[in-house]
Amino acid sequence: MSELEAFRTEIRAWIEANCPPEMKTPIKSDDDTCWGGRNFVFQSEAQKQWMERCAAAGLTVPDWPKDYGGAGLSPAETKIFRQEMARAGARSPLNSFGIWMLGPALLKFGTEEQKRHYLPQIARGEIRWCQGYSEPGSGSDLVSLQTFGEDKGDHWVVNGQKIWTSYADKADWIFCLVRTDKENKYQGISFLLFDMTTPGVTTKPIKLISGNSPFCETFFDNVVVPKHQIVGELNRGWDVAKYLLGHEREMISGMGGDGGTASLGGGFKDALGDEPILRAQLAMFDVESLAFRAHSERFMDEWKTGTAHPAYSNLMKYIGTELNKKRHELVMAAGGSDYLEWESERSNGGKRARDWLRTKANSIEGGTSEVMLNVVAKRILDMPGA
Repeated sequence: MSELEAFRTEIRAWIEANCPPEMKTPIKSDDDTCWGGRNFVFQSEAQKQWMERCAAAGLTVPDWPKDYGGAGLSPAETKIFRQEMARAGARSPLNSFGIWMLGPALLKFGTEEQKRHYLPQIARGEIRWCQGYSEPGSGSDLVSLQTFGEDKGDHWVVNGQKIWTSYADKADWIFCLVRTDKENKYQGISFLLFDMTTPGVTTKPIKLISGNSPFCETFFDNVVVPKHQIVGELNRGWDVAKYLLGHEREMISGMGGDGGTASLGGGFKDALGDEPILRAQLAMFDVESLAFRAHSERFMDEWKTGTAHPAYSNLMKYIGTELNKKRHELVMAAGGSDYLEWESERSNGGKRARDWLRTKANSIEGGTSEVMLNVVAKRILDMPGA
């Protein structure tokens, strides 16, 4: 038996022995997801056990070094772990912007002290992060941001506003782009970390057309940030931001695969009856979804080994989000008027309709589809600009 085959046998047995049966069922809603953080309340003892067991084994962040709370798995072992989790139907033990975005940036740009301080807390689910990037006048043109940090010697005083800050009202800390030099557009931004309970930080939820409020406006009024809470070099935060955006877009693109292998057409085969056009559309979607999953496997292998094109995450983000939007549109079409139900217990509070409406933001958040296509055209296809 090869080392990888032995590892597969070992990790399969570990998952079987440690994952509670309740954690082998689909996540019902955002509230059913384990986000961690100092204010997080576990929905069940099984959810708590699963997260703690995985954290103790380093499996909330399997490919991070053991010194920083991970399991130190190789890319090949990490892939096997993900496969075995999917085979068992096991839920992700911990969802976290710290894992998906900030962690990789700290591993690359953080000081040794920052890595040892923040990464184990992220891996154990003790700290929940939000992302302070977009501003009311700075979305796609992110480098035009105006939130300013005034140098006060041993600290900055930050004033400004962020918008579309996902879960800012629930987060413990924020990783935030702050202008620290007003004279240089690109080389005048710094990447700061600070506690959301710092005096002067306030949030206001934004209600979406789905009726939910995962986003917030975030305001900074004379917020004091110690100098040691900068990641990377002063005024070179754009380097950190671009690297993190690659991981964010890779994360967002994952929604295109829907995390499973179930056939969308198969789920409606008995309900559609004589609807040949819709049946064909569902079948074509299944083909596109399988192709995207295969493409994602290749991309992730290249991404982990550093051989992927630097701009390829933009392409994956575009395809994944457009595919996710199409999935929900087809679900609504196949479900008919019954799926337009909005509030009943039978419809789980109109989950299907609300999820469908939520996907309308997929082609905006993390970079609009139009911007992603521009990046693909210029940096991957080397097409001339207008």
